This record gives sequence, C-alpha cells and structure tokens, in this order.
Amino acid sequence: MPTFRAEQLGAVAKRVLEGAGASEQEASVVALELQGANLVGHDSHGVMRLMQYVDYIEKKVICPGQEMEILKEGDAFLLIDGHFNFGQVVASEALKLGKEKARQAGTATIFIRNCNHVGRLGSYTQQAALEKFAAMMVVNGPASGGVAPYGAIQGRMGTNPITIAAPWGDDAMVLDMTSSATAEGKVRVAFQKGVPVPEGQLIDAQGQPTTDPSTYYADPGGAILPLGGNLGFKGYGLSVMIDVFGGMLSGFGICRTDLPPGTNGVWMYLVDIATFIELDAYQELVAKYIAHIKAAERQPGVDEILMPGEIELRRRDQRLADGIEVPEETWRQISELADRLEVSLEGV
Repeated sequence: MPTFRAEQLGAVAKRVLEGAGASEQEASVVALELQGANLVGHDSHGVMRLMQYVDYIEKKVICPGQEMEILKEGDAFLLIDGHFNFGQVVASEALKLGKEKARQAGTATIFIRNCNHVGRLGSYTQQAALEKFAAMMVVNGPASGGVAPYGAIQGRMGTNPITIAAPWGDDAMVLDMTSSATAEGKVRVAFQKGVPVPEGQLIDAQGQPTTDPSTYYADPGGAILPLGGNLGFKGYGLSVMIDVFGGMLSGFGICRTDLPPGTNGVWMYLVDIATFIELDAYQELVAKYIAHIKAAERQPGVDEILMPGEIELRRRDQRLADGIEVPEETWRQISELADRLEVSLEGV
C-alpha cells in the first residue's frame, strides 16, 4: 500500500476539494479534518471520504459557499442552520461560537440542522478539551438507515456516534464511538481492502450473521448491528436518544428520504471546567483517577489498561514517525477522481 505523511494527504484532499468547487478556506478546513482522522487511525473518516464528498457536491447535497445561519441564540445556546455547506466547516465554526458562550456562561448547548457529514467526532471534543473544556457531541444520520434496531433484520437507523472528551494533562481523554457495532466507514474500508469484518458487526439481508462487508452494499443489502452483541438493546437505546437530540431537537429530523446518507443533525454541549472547579484541582483528580485505574490487576495476556483515546494518541505518534498507509483501491479512486477533476497531484 502507498504510504504518505499526514500533510501530504491533507494537500491531496485540499486540491481535490478545490477542484470540485470548494473555496480555499473551506477546502483547508475539511482537508485538515480528513488528514487528522487518518493520522489517529480513523481511516474510515479520512481521505477515503473524498469520493463521497465530491459526489455530494455534484449532486448539490454539499453546497460550498453557503453561509451558516444562527436561527436562535441565547447566553448559553445556539440553534444553527448549516445550509448544507461541508459539515466540517459548519461544525468547526459552531464549536468556536460555542466555546465563546461557554466561557461567558459556564456551559453552552449548540444544535445544528442541515449539516453535512462532520467527519471524526472526537476531533471536535478533543479540540475543546485542549482548551480546558469538557465536551460532548452527538450526530444522527436521519437518512442513513443502515443499522438494524435491536431484534430487527432491516436497517432503520444511522450509526449515530457520540463523543465525550475531557482534559488530561496537556492532552485529552476522548471517548469516540458509534452506537452501532461499527461505523459504516469501517465496513467500507474492509470492503475496499477485500478483507472480512469482525464477527458480530453485520447481518445479511436474511438476518444471518456475516463477516463479508460486500453484503452490506448488496441489493438487497444487509445491516449493521447495534452495539452490544447480546446486550445490543443498550446500543440501540443510545442510538434512539441520539436521534432525539441530534435529529429531533435540532430540527433536522429523522427518517428522511429526501437526502442521501452522510448528512447530520448535531448536538454539542460544552462545560468550562474552571467555572466549576479549579483547573489544578481537576487535573490532580484526573491524575489520581487514571493511576488508580491503570494499577488494577490485569487479566492474563493483557499488558496495559488504556484510557479512552489513548490508542489514538499512540497511533498518532506512530503514524507521524512511519507514515500513513492508504489502501490501493482508495488511492486508485482518489487518483481517478483527481484526473476527472483535472487536478494535479504532482509534488504532494
């Protein structure tokens, strides 16, 4: 597989997006999020999304140049209409405004409707945590329908992810997970690599367990299971409530047939830690807690107990040193896309 530095992938993404009609500023924001996802090992939200984004631009699902609109505003809340610009552009600006409000009011709630795919959720809460906020964010997929409700064999829900982050020394603890057994993008990565997915993630159109990612994209297609295996009612219940907060309260909706998968309703919640507890005292509690957790006696074969987001931090360091491998099929598609857009990838 070809190997790239993170900034090379960002340069590729920026050129392709500009070639598809994005402004330099928009392309820069999206490219930075894509390269960041690849850097921490979330390749499902990295440059492989370029094909989807360009397709959505051409179908006028993503509308570069559209200005987001603040529909309602208070001391500690915002309701935003993204007007279908890139999800990363809208979410980044919403996060900036939300942090300003949380600094003044102690907390801030932000809802976004008409937002496209925002990319890796953990990026936004991590950014907030680095500035000493605690943050939570959910997005629903009102048009996705690829995840089966608990007990069903037919997709009805999005993968509906959630992220929660908090400062940890100079970095952050970051929980970033879907309420489904896996993200659709991870199924797509496996499909492009020609490898199976782990057991317990997919069922085929007849409801039978499968590890073949192609069954998800067949006609009729299979479905992703809710998170939890035999306890999948927990992931399913979480997904339902994410639809309530991300889709219903934002005003974006659910069960939409007028949009393709990959659009998001968003809920962000920010807490200015210093409003409620002295930062030094908070950091002491975090350090004590993590030491307590990591000191637990481990099961046979377990070398270390990791905190949420710690794997991503290590992958970031490893990929900064060794580079980022991109599947042959993904790079072939990106190269063909660049050729079609008459975009040169020379020199990246």
